[in-house]
Amino acid sequence: MFVAEGIKTVQELLDSSIKTERIFTTDLSAFTAKKDLIEQISESALKQMSGLKNPNTVLGLFHIPKREIPKSTDWVVALDDVRDPGNLGTIIRLCDWYGIKHLVCSENTVDCYNPKVLQATMGSIARVNVHYTNLKDYLEATDLPKFGAFMDGMSVLTEKLPESGILVMGNEANGISKKIEDKISSKITIPQFGKKTAESLNVATATAILLNEIRRRKFD
Repeated sequence: MFVAEGIKTVQELLDSSIKTERIFTTDLSAFTAKKDLIEQISESALKQMSGLKNPNTVLGLFHIPKREIPKSTDWVVALDDVRDPGNLGTIIRLCDWYGIKHLVCSENTVDCYNPKVLQATMGSIARVNVHYTNLKDYLEATDLPKFGAFMDGMSVLTEKLPESGILVMGNEANGISKKIEDKISSKITIPQFGKKTAESLNVATATAILLNEIRRRKFD
């Protein structure tokens, strides 16, 4: 199981297909449904249970869903050892925004149920299916075209993008590893218009730009 905190995240999970074990709150009036799963506790008790310095009135305990990676007919985002919780949480939120249903993570990518990741998703964890697997084996097994984000790739502004594919994003410090690079069909990049002073883009920022370009093509 995993713990989620904050009224927005807990409510999103409570309304999703993810199984709820128990909700603990200092304010029962915040919930109108599933009262049998909700227990009122004192502020001091919540503070003892919480992982936050300033607990946000509610803490939920949920079951980690068991999911198999399906064959997709849309775009999938794949992460090669993304380690920062804030980056992963933001990427999950981006997948939700751009309608990406499946996020495939390497086994060394930060745990999506890490409290900091959950906070950064702002409830989007309830709508994006996050899978952990051997990324090299996954890429070898799928027929979808694989686009990797590289500094020396072809400009995404001019690259032909299909209706479906896999967008692979790399580690914050090292980018996409060599073993994953060997499985990439096309290397793409975000062109730099400013002076060559910024070394690179944050991985979550780059994911947002690339997903926007992928989805924009539907309107061309």
